[in-house]
Amino acid sequence: MALRLVQVNFKARDDSALGRFWAEALGWGVSSEGPGVTNVEPVGFVWPDPVAVCVDVVTVPDPKTVKYRAHLELTSTSVAHQAELVADLLELGATPADVGQGDVPWTLLADPEGNLFRVLEPRSIYRDTGPIAAVVVSCADPRAMARFWSEAMDWTLHEVTDDHARLRSATGVGPYLEFLRTPDVKTVCGRVHLDLMPYPGDDQAAEVARLRALGATDADVGQGDVPWVCLADSEGNEFCVLTPG
Repeated sequence: MALRLVQVNFKARDDSALGRFWAEALGWGVSSEGPGVTNVEPVGFVWPDPVAVCVDVVTVPDPKTVKYRAHLELTSTSVAHQAELVADLLELGATPADVGQGDVPWTLLADPEGNLFRVLEPRSIYRDTGPIAAVVVSCADPRAMARFWSEAMDWTLHEVTDDHARLRSATGVGPYLEFLRTPDVKTVCGRVHLDLMPYPGDDQAAEVARLRALGATDADVGQGDVPWVCLADSEGNEFCVLTPG
């Protein structure tokens, strides 16, 4: 049994507006599951496919402003491309952000609802990931996160140190999932979380039981009666297990 990372879920005040921003930012298309939900994925994409981790934007009544535990990192192919991409994102409604990062080669921005993300300088490791280089989760213990998530999913662990862990799809395509040791990580309900999906023919309940045995706990984010299951890893990062597909 195994799970796949299929999308990053953003809570939003306006899913349509935020979805349009991210579609423009990534050069992707927009679709809708219904009122209050906007899907952002590559044009012509047949979901799910490890070549891309999609973005799902959901309107909630009052998304809290919190210290963000998960964020996206975007790729660039050259210094000139990085500068051009940042200029385009600012034109789309992003704003510069300062968290005390100082003089760094990457650029920190916030989307129109305040979700932080980084536009990276060119890095060879991300040359074939697509527009999203990595989904990055702040944590206290990257080694523990690597153990949990490498067993939770069929993704391959590429690197792990006391400060950083990096996983990628077993097929070697798409963005990376990274865990970054960060001081003073808050245990609060975040605005960004991961959505996992079992493979066709696998059993959602069995996968959830397996995750609980690995250390996951049940999470209540006000989801009510829904077909997916909300859990949290050992550091309180919420994630959802969707129905197989």
